[in-house]
Amino acid sequence: MAIRKRFRPQPRRENKNPHKINKKILAPEVRLVGDNVEVGVYPIRVALDKADEAGLDLVEISPNAAPPVCKIIDYKKFLYEQKKREKAMKAKASKVVVKEIRFGPNTDDHDYEFKKKHAEKFLKDGAKLKAYVFFKGRSIVYKDQGEILLLRLASELEELGKVEQMPRLEGKRMTMFIAPKTKK
Repeated sequence: MAIRKRFRPQPRRENKNPHKINKKILAPEVRLVGDNVEVGVYPIRVALDKADEAGLDLVEISPNAAPPVCKIIDYKKFLYEQKKREKAMKAKASKVVVKEIRFGPNTDDHDYEFKKKHAEKFLKDGAKLKAYVFFKGRSIVYKDQGEILLLRLASELEELGKVEQMPRLEGKRMTMFIAPKTKK
């Protein structure tokens, strides 16, 4: 009886180079662009010769165009600048910070004021606020008190932030989101 081996698919290897370069470009003719090149449509052999002459790489920039657009550049330098651009874009993207404040359905005034001060500080610092009332055990019967508490908080923080999501009961939590108002 022969032993059969099970077929196990190999994990896909990511293509190291996201662009086709030099001999990997399969199109018969390409549109050539670049700094020291006359822009136009050339047969692939001529384009490769021009790249060789300049001591640089022929890189396929836009493969979906007809004919594909290629550029004569130093490929390593091109990748480096592209990564640098992506890093700069990532740094400019704002990171959203969410701060949480937890109440009970029967939170007294002093605790409420203390937590409201924290909420004000969070909104002034530019963080989103997630205020929620946690119902333990049988305290779920006070869900109307919890909603009143959250709406009171929203009305008192009106000048610092706007309500992004009204109080909503999810399981044993009633949650509300407040986003900071942008400074003009």
